Amino acid sequence: MTVSDVLKNGFSIGIKNFFSLAGAVILYLLTIWVPYINVGTTIALYTLPAAMSRGEIISPTEIFDSKYRRNMGNFFLLSVFLSLGVFFGLLFLIIPGIVLMYAWSLAILLLVDKGLNPMQALNESNVRTYGHKLTIFLSYLILGILYFVLSSIIPLLSGGHMTSIFDLLSGAHYYNSSLLQTLFQILIMLLYYPIQMGITAEIYRKLCSDN
Repeated sequence: MTVSDVLKNGFSIGIKNFFSLAGAVILYLLTIWVPYINVGTTIALYTLPAAMSRGEIISPTEIFDSKYRRNMGNFFLLSVFLSLGVFFGLLFLIIPGIVLMYAWSLAILLLVDKGLNPMQALNESNVRTYGHKLTIFLSYLILGILYFVLSSIIPLLSGGHMTSIFDLLSGAHYYNSSLLQTLFQILIMLLYYPIQMGITAEIYRKLCSDN
C-alpha cells in the first residue's frame, strides 16, 4: 500500500459516491435532532467506507438502516476505550497517542462490518494497520494540506480583480467577493468529505479485505 495509490484510488471512490454521500449528509443534518435515530445515522457515517471499499452502491437512505442502531452499545464502548487509550497515549509526550490513533483508525469499521466486539475491533485494527500507519498518516496529511491550501488561496483569487470607485463606495465589491468566497469554501468542503471517505474506503479495502 502506497500513499500515491491510496490518494488516487481514494479520490476515485470518493468522487464516484459524491452525490450519495452528499445526500446522506443532508439527511443526517435534517434528522440529527431525532433521539435514537441520530445514533444510528452517526454510526452509519463512520462506517459507510466499508461498503464503499467493496464497490457497493451507496444510497443516501442507507444511514437509517437498523443494523447501525443495533451496534449502539458496542459503538459507545469502543468510543470510550479508543478515546481513553489515545488520551493516555498523548500524555506520554504526544507521539504514542498519535500512533494509537492511527493503529485503531479502522476499529469502528471492523466493529460494524465484521461484527467484532470492541476489544476485538481494537486489536484487529492494530494488527491490520501494523507497518502501514505512516502511509495512512501521510495520506490524510496530504489531503489536509491540499484542503488548507485551496481554502487559503480562494480569498486571493476572488479578490484579485480591479474594482471601480463606485463598487468600493457602494460595498458591492465586498458583497460579491464575500459571496464568491463562501460558495468556493462550500464547494471545497463538499469535495473534501467524499474524498476523505474514499481514502478511508481504500485503506480499508487494502488492509481488511477478506480476499
